[in-house]
Amino acid sequence: MSGDVTVISGPTAVGKGTVVRALCEKHPDLWVSVSATTRAPRPGEVEGVHYLFVSDDEFDELIASDGLLEWALVHGTDRYGTPAAPVRAALAAGRKVILEIEVQGARQVKQRMPEVRTVFIAPPSWAALKERLVGRGTETPAQMARRLRTAEGELAVADEFDHVVVNDDLGTAVAQLVELLGL
Repeated sequence: MSGDVTVISGPTAVGKGTVVRALCEKHPDLWVSVSATTRAPRPGEVEGVHYLFVSDDEFDELIASDGLLEWALVHGTDRYGTPAAPVRAALAAGRKVILEIEVQGARQVKQRMPEVRTVFIAPPSWAALKERLVGRGTETPAQMARRLRTAEGELAVADEFDHVVVNDDLGTAVAQLVELLGL
């Protein structure tokens, strides 16, 4: 595969989706991959827009057929992955591709495609990250605790990424991404 791929990653509740949506509002020519997941949809999430919601069997078939660019078990409960065919098609069409994925997946993509640009979205502080997670109101206390344990490990490896963008102010974070992507 050739083309311009940027992997955007970071811990839960850091605002990856918000940053990517704001970036795409400014630059609608960007192509954002839609990840497949085995988790149930959250209220308001739309199939094919937010995620491709698949069964465990469907996910197993994607793995077996090499249909995923990357995949991982996240928070010890659900699997997420990037379908390869749409990414290849977007690259073949000369599009700038954004993969908004978690840290394990970012590592896999970097292995398979060393030319990708990797960006870690970091919170301004641990306290801010916890506040954002609680403020979402989408997880149980047990799920939040699990996500925070995962986030600790993810924050510890931010230096593996080509760039780190602190999401303290949405406009500033988007402006930094615009510059990094050469838009």
